[in-house]
Amino acid sequence: METTWKVDTMHSEVSFKVRHMMISNVSGSFGTFDANVATEGDDFTTAQFSFNADIASINTGVADRDGHLKSADFFDAENHPSLTFTSTSVKKISDDTLEIAGNMEIKGHTQAVVLTADYAGIAVDPYGQTKAGMTLSGSIKRSEFGLTWSAVTEAGNIVVSDDIKLAAELQFVKQ
Repeated sequence: METTWKVDTMHSEVSFKVRHMMISNVSGSFGTFDANVATEGDDFTTAQFSFNADIASINTGVADRDGHLKSADFFDAENHPSLTFTSTSVKKISDDTLEIAGNMEIKGHTQAVVLTADYAGIAVDPYGQTKAGMTLSGSIKRSEFGLTWSAVTEAGNIVVSDDIKLAAELQFVKQ
């Protein structure tokens, strides 16, 4: 029997980190996103994940930087308003670790991506809702998605790394 799970955005977050000037990390998040999972029963090893984030909701804590990220230099939010991920397979690594392969699309470019999920299990909340939780992590190269803006400081440091670390704390509600 197929079970549908919907992300509980009040108890979830989607974020990223990128090396700035090769000396520190800058973090950001997406405030508006949606995710759904279809499983056979409650078995997340059979899961089919779909996710999308609203590019306009990007937040790094600095309005000017957020505006630059939404511009054609980076995400081009006006022409490519969302980032999507659709799983193609799930592999059980251990009782609490899954490897989720899928296709990520950013700025009209689609690439195969593999994410690691630390699966925390299923619990019933105080309101009787059945919930499942996991922490996702992975990395991508922004250049593979057409995010090629670059600059170099006078000292020769790259301003924004090509490597982006992805992280998500996700809680799903059984429908």
